[in-house]
Amino acid sequence: MKSIFSLAFAILVSLSLSAQSDAIERFFKDYQEDKNFSVVYVAPKMFQMVSKITSEAEDKELASIVKDLKGLRILKTSVNPDKIYKEANRRLNIKEYEELVTIKEKNSNIRFVTKESNGTISELLLLVGGNNEFVLMSFVGNIDLNKIAKLAKKLDIDGAEHLDKVKKK
Repeated sequence: MKSIFSLAFAILVSLSLSAQSDAIERFFKDYQEDKNFSVVYVAPKMFQMVSKITSEAEDKELASIVKDLKGLRILKTSVNPDKIYKEANRRLNIKEYEELVTIKEKNSNIRFVTKESNGTISELLLLVGGNNEFVLMSFVGNIDLNKIAKLAKKLDIDGAEHLDKVKKK
């Protein structure tokens, strides 16, 4: 009987995680073809390939950063950024995440939220909204917050300058 409850609990947890992933996926899909948005998608296979490049010291550092990442998605626009930010907060059910950093300034809002699985950060979402831009950045995998900012700098990802504001708790 106890194993039936354990199995049911495991199924419910996986379904809720899947539902949130689907919400993020749908949000990206809704805007990825919109010409007002810049879109970046880095597949798990690309991270695997990069992690195998170890010819130089800098490459070794990059490999250690990306070896545990499973994916990266970025959406960015300067058209109606505040409206899109509010929509993202509503649709993505941010309550399922742990708030890491929130910055509210005169013309912008920045939110870093994480999702943990077995004591390891499995997802990092960065949401930026305001008068000038909207950015949604989603990292998935086994995430070391100190390494993510380094990765963003190395890859020169537009919008990633906000990652300097988050450090490991």
